[in-house]
Amino acid sequence: MVPRNRFFFLLAVAAVLAILSLSLQFLHLIPTPPVREDRQNVKSRKRIMPVPHTEPPVIDPVYEAYAYCNIPNNTERGMEGHSPPDYKLLSVQVMIRHGDRYPLYAIPKTKKPAIDCTLVPSRKPSHPQLAAFLSHMSKGSKGRMDNVLSGLPRFPSHSVCEMGELTQTGVVQHLRNGQLLRDTYIKKHTLLPDSWTSKHLYIESTGKSRTLQSGLALLYSLLPEFDWQKIYIRHQWSSIFCSSSCDCPMRNHYLEEEQRRQYSLRVKNSLLEQTYVDMAKIVGVPTRLLRASNPIDSLLCHFCHNISFPCTQKGCIGLEHFNVIKSHQLGDEKERHETKVYYRYSLLATHPILNQTVTRMQRIAEGRSEEVFALFSAHDVTVAPLLAALGLSEARFPRFAARIVFELWRAPKDKKSLFVRVLYNGEDVTFQTSFCQKHSRHSSQPLCPFQNFMNFVKKDMFAIFNSTNYYDACHRRAF
Repeated sequence: MVPRNRFFFLLAVAAVLAILSLSLQFLHLIPTPPVREDRQNVKSRKRIMPVPHTEPPVIDPVYEAYAYCNIPNNTERGMEGHSPPDYKLLSVQVMIRHGDRYPLYAIPKTKKPAIDCTLVPSRKPSHPQLAAFLSHMSKGSKGRMDNVLSGLPRFPSHSVCEMGELTQTGVVQHLRNGQLLRDTYIKKHTLLPDSWTSKHLYIESTGKSRTLQSGLALLYSLLPEFDWQKIYIRHQWSSIFCSSSCDCPMRNHYLEEEQRRQYSLRVKNSLLEQTYVDMAKIVGVPTRLLRASNPIDSLLCHFCHNISFPCTQKGCIGLEHFNVIKSHQLGDEKERHETKVYYRYSLLATHPILNQTVTRMQRIAEGRSEEVFALFSAHDVTVAPLLAALGLSEARFPRFAARIVFELWRAPKDKKSLFVRVLYNGEDVTFQTSFCQKHSRHSSQPLCPFQNFMNFVKKDMFAIFNSTNYYDACHRRAF
């Protein structure tokens, strides 16, 4: 065979072998080593909580649960305080959900999760200011607050957590929140003057120790200096922060409708019911008793703290049970946004706090310097309807230590040109809200006009009830 022909022959054989090799790998007949994103040697150990690094293409209950836990990390950043050049920040109002807590319910006949609720700076997760926070809160007798709050502990302190008690993780979550907001609002924008006093702040908390302690943790890492004499905390008796405007029969009506919808969806889910039956057999109680104990609350605590799910002599509650219940929760949230019953409830439930937000912004726009920073320490049942009322249907259910921020800005050349930004967990969601979806951020006004927000709160949010004001919407039957 001449050299030239031999060359073409070898070339053809090489091509055939290459194609054959690729085909075998594609069909998985030849094993190939997996490509690892993390090249560090990781010690293999049994976990109930896999750590996802990227968001899955479809809704994954494990990923969603992990996002709900909100495990503190050093990489989180937020878009708070971002604006076009020379715009002036006038005020900030923040609503938070309390941080990580111990369960409110216990699964019958099972061992409760062993979590220590004392604050130990050397124990993870921790924060550089945790030790100083603990020392400062120990002097909480100097604190100024309404009588209902004055009897509550300023920090969690039980070696065996009590039901609903804030954990060290919960404290650290809000120390981090406060630090993030301090870097932007205090250091960058100097929201509070050097000579700030209690008149520059407005703080409310519900009457639960976990909300009071969460608020104190955020304030401690936010303020230039934490001075008990410059802080006054007001008690909010209502979990929806409706203050003196809570008389709203139609709000209650829509809430009852929403609860009926939830019940109907649950009884139609045969897989969920079978899961409850299986779990009830494991723990040895009637199914109705197991269901009434709201097991997902306790299981989420196990999940977030990476503690094995409960076991008995009859078996163990497993991740497969958890996935079914969590998947049902996610499906419930989706249907809730589609039916609009919860949306109607949310509009009426949150109007009082939104009206208070707008009114405070108006006063500051008129030149008053009081209450430039407001904090409302609340619950998931406070934050969730607020998200719905704003039209943020794609927002995740409020995680532990979730935060909603309302910023008021003034344009550089026209003092009458006012704008708002709305942020959820550090993400700018202003142009996803119902009152600013149609405003082009590429227009001559790159921020959302404050007038849009004010119109929404004062009148537009009542249009769905064929009403023009809150009282009429609350008392007129729309059917």
